[in-house]
Amino acid sequence: MDARLLLTGCPKYPALATGLFFPSARRYPVISSLRGYATQDTLHKSSTPSRKQITVANDDGRIDWKELSVKEKAARTTQQTFNLGIILTGLVMTGGCAYFLYKEVFSTDSKTVQFNRAVDRIRSDSRVKEVLGSDHKIRAFGEPTWNRWARARPIASNTYKDSRNAEHFMMHFNVEGSSRRGVVNLHTVKGPGESEWKYKYLTLDVKGQPRIYLENTDFMPGKQHSSFNFLGMQWRK
Repeated sequence: MDARLLLTGCPKYPALATGLFFPSARRYPVISSLRGYATQDTLHKSSTPSRKQITVANDDGRIDWKELSVKEKAARTTQQTFNLGIILTGLVMTGGCAYFLYKEVFSTDSKTVQFNRAVDRIRSDSRVKEVLGSDHKIRAFGEPTWNRWARARPIASNTYKDSRNAEHFMMHFNVEGSSRRGVVNLHTVKGPGESEWKYKYLTLDVKGQPRIYLENTDFMPGKQHSSFNFLGMQWRK
């Protein structure tokens, strides 16, 4: 038989040429094909990049939910529940701070609004300017404290309701001008169903000077008034 015919394959007897040069393929054709498949499958798996296991600490949400194992799904659920709890806590704290800020600073019922309103009246009154000095130098402050470096001094105030269910607000603070120092007392009332506070009285007492009434609904100079002690200070009714 011609050698060239054997190398190129015998068209008439193809099994003959295969058996001469590849006897193992002739004897074990199934095993040879399985080996080729296993080699290709191994190469494919080795070329596929492996990923880290998802945990509560390293989950960034980029892996699809369907690709996660049961353990990884539990880790993602735990992480998202924790994050949601932090967000809700922040919202509650922000709302609480906003409510406190409104009640203490911006609300008409706040002590700060009542204080600023009274100070504006004091500084704009011509009689007060004569007694205390220039309105640009008049400052208002609360009670003295043991800490002389403290900027925010406490302001004495009291709120109560009477038998008619009307709200009463009373405040006591100090003022000082370029020449003298005085004490301001105020009493405002808000009736049932009303939204604005109305002055019952607003007075300024300066040592050696007659009392100045900036607001007075039922007080007259020279009239005797009863008083009571509250928070270590004397209040006039």
